[in-house]
Amino acid sequence: MRQASKFIIYQILLRVFGNTNENCVSGGSLHSNGTGKFSSITPKVLDKIKELAVTHVWYTGVIEHATKTSFEEYGIRRDNPSVIKGEAGSPYAIKDYYDVNPYLANSVPDRMAEFEQLVERTHNAGLKVIIDFVPNHLAREYNSDSLPTDRYYNPYVTGTLALDGSAPLQIVSKNTPPESFGQSDNMNLAFSPQNNFYYLWGEDLDLGNILPGDIGGVTDCREVDIDSSKIVKYIEKPAKATGNDCFTPKPGVNDWYETVKLNYGVDYCGGGAKHFDPRPKTWEMMLDVLLYWASKGVDGFRCDMAEMVPVEFWHWAIAAVKRVYPNLTFVAEVYNPSLYDSYLNFGGFDYLYDKVGLYDNLKAITQGNLPAHSITGSWQSIGDMQYSMLNFLENHDEQRVASDFNIGNPFKAIPELAVSLMLNSAPFMIYFGQEFGERGMLSEGFSGIDGRTSIFDYCSAPSVVRFLKGLQHGSLVEQESLYPAEKRLYALYRHLFSTVMGEEALRSGSTYDLEYANFHTQGFDPGSCFAFARKCADSVVFIAVDFTQTRNSMPVLLPAHLFEFWSIKSGHYNMQNLSFLPEEALPAGFSAPAGTVADIAFENMSLNSPNQAARGAINRYNQSIILNLSPDTPIHLPLNEYGVAIVKVEL
Repeated sequence: MRQASKFIIYQILLRVFGNTNENCVSGGSLHSNGTGKFSSITPKVLDKIKELAVTHVWYTGVIEHATKTSFEEYGIRRDNPSVIKGEAGSPYAIKDYYDVNPYLANSVPDRMAEFEQLVERTHNAGLKVIIDFVPNHLAREYNSDSLPTDRYYNPYVTGTLALDGSAPLQIVSKNTPPESFGQSDNMNLAFSPQNNFYYLWGEDLDLGNILPGDIGGVTDCREVDIDSSKIVKYIEKPAKATGNDCFTPKPGVNDWYETVKLNYGVDYCGGGAKHFDPRPKTWEMMLDVLLYWASKGVDGFRCDMAEMVPVEFWHWAIAAVKRVYPNLTFVAEVYNPSLYDSYLNFGGFDYLYDKVGLYDNLKAITQGNLPAHSITGSWQSIGDMQYSMLNFLENHDEQRVASDFNIGNPFKAIPELAVSLMLNSAPFMIYFGQEFGERGMLSEGFSGIDGRTSIFDYCSAPSVVRFLKGLQHGSLVEQESLYPAEKRLYALYRHLFSTVMGEEALRSGSTYDLEYANFHTQGFDPGSCFAFARKCADSVVFIAVDFTQTRNSMPVLLPAHLFEFWSIKSGHYNMQNLSFLPEEALPAGFSAPAGTVADIAFENMSLNSPNQAARGAINRYNQSIILNLSPDTPIHLPLNEYGVAIVKVEL
C-alpha cells in the first residue's frame, strides 16, 4: 500500500554512527577502534533525529555478517579472513539471516534482545524502523547457528501458497529439521531449482586475483602471516557463483568475491530459463526470513540489489508477507529504469531508488555537466512512477556531498537538496552525518580515501562524534561541540525538512513544472535555474533554485495554462516567504576553530555565500507581503543566500 504523503528516512550505519573514538587508525580492529552499538541510539539521539522531521530510521548493518573479528567464545563460528572485505566486513555479506551482529551488543548473548529494545525505543520516539533484506547473495561461509525452532511459512502444513499469495499463511511448528542455506544442495549439479547456490562443477575457487601468492591458490591448506593476520587457506570445492552474477571460479578484486549468488530458479548458464514450478527452495526459505524479521516489529525492508532477484519471487513473497503484515513498506534498490514498472506494479514494491534519474541529473547539474532544465526530462521519463521513487543525495553507496569526489562543499548542494526534497510527494532519504557536512575523506581501511564513510571497517564519522559528545553533556555543549558551519548546515536541513513536512502542498500536493515556460524569460537561465510549483486545496508554493548561487532573486513567468490547470484566479495574494532561516539560526561570519585534516574544509569554509546580499529587502522568516499573480506574467522570487526560493501563496 503506497503512501500518498511524503516521509523522510534517516539512514544509520550502526557500527559507525555510535562510535565516538576520535583516534581510529586505518584498518584498525574492533579492540583498537571500537564500534557503535544498538544502545548508542538513545532516546536523546532519537529525539534529535525526529527534530529533523524524520519519520523513519533505516538501521543498516543489523543482520549478522561475516567479519574478521572472532566471537568464538560465544559459540559463533569464526570466519575465514580471505573472503572478507575490511576488518569489520561488509554488512551485505550475510552470515546468518536469523541473527544480529554480535559486535553491536553490549552483551553478546543478549544481542537479539538488545535489537528488540532498539526497535521499541524507536517506536516510542514516534519513528518507524526499516532494516536491510539482502536476498541476492550471502557470505561465502554462510552458517546459521540461530535458526528458530518455528517456521513462519511451512508449505507442508499450509499447503501450496499460490503465486498471488492467496493460500492461508500462519506461524507453525517445523515438521522438518532446521536447515541452513546450502545445507541440502546437490553439489554435483551446476544448476537445480532446489539448490540454494549455483555450482561451477569441476572447478575450485581460485582467489589468485585477489590474494597474494599461494593464499589465492587451491593446492594446499597452510597458514601464512600477512600484515600480522593469520590467513588460513580458504577452499571451496566446487566453486560457487559469486554474488554479482560472476560465473567464473576466479573472481576479480572488483567482484563481490566475499559473497555467493543465491539461486531463485533462473538458469543463467542455460539461456536464462526460469524454473518456478515447482517453486524453488530458496523462495520458501527467503519468505521465512522476511516473516521472521517482520515478527520482530520492523516496519519495512530496504531490499538490497532487488533487481538481481526475479520479479516473480517478489510478486509472490511481498503479497504473502502483506497478508500478515499489510502495513510493511518495501523499498527496492533498482538501477535499471526498464525494470521500474514491473518491480512496482507486478513485483509489489512500494518504492524504488531514484539513483540513475534525479540523483544523477542533480549531481551533474551542480558539477556543471548538465543544464538545469534536464530535471524536467528526469521526471517525465518515468511519469507517475516518480511518486514511487525514493530520492536522496547520499547513502552508503554514494560519495558524500561534501567530499572532494563530489562537490566538496555541502552548502553548494542546497539547490539540489531543495529539488530532490520538494519536487514531488515521493519520500526522501538522508544519510547520517549529511546534515553536518560529513566528508567521507578519511582512509579508514579497505576502500582507502574514496569520498565515502567505509562500510567495511571499524571507524567513526568526525562530525557525528562531535555531535554525540555534545549530546552526552547537554544541549549547550552539543551546540558548542559542532563547528559553526556544521551548526549552520544542520539548521538549514532542519528548516527545509520541517517546511516540507509542515506544508501540505509540499508534503502531498500536486506538481507543476514551470521550466518550459521560462526558456525565454529575461533574467531566467534554464541552464542554471529551475522552477516549479506545488499545490494543495488552499495554497500554492513556488520553488525556484539557482545552481550557481549568485542571484538575489529570480523572475519566474507563470503560464496561462497553470491558472487553467489549477483553477487559480488572477489577483493579489498574501505571500509568505519560507526561504530563510530565523535570524537567530544564522550566525554570519564565523570561522571554525582549528581542527583535524579531515575537517580542513570546514575550518576554512566561509559562511558567506556569493549572494550574501540576499539578506536584503525581503529577508525575514515567514514575512508576509502581497504578490500579484497574473497569467503569462513573471513574479520575482527572493532567493536566499544558498540560491533557493520557497514562497507560499494562500488561495
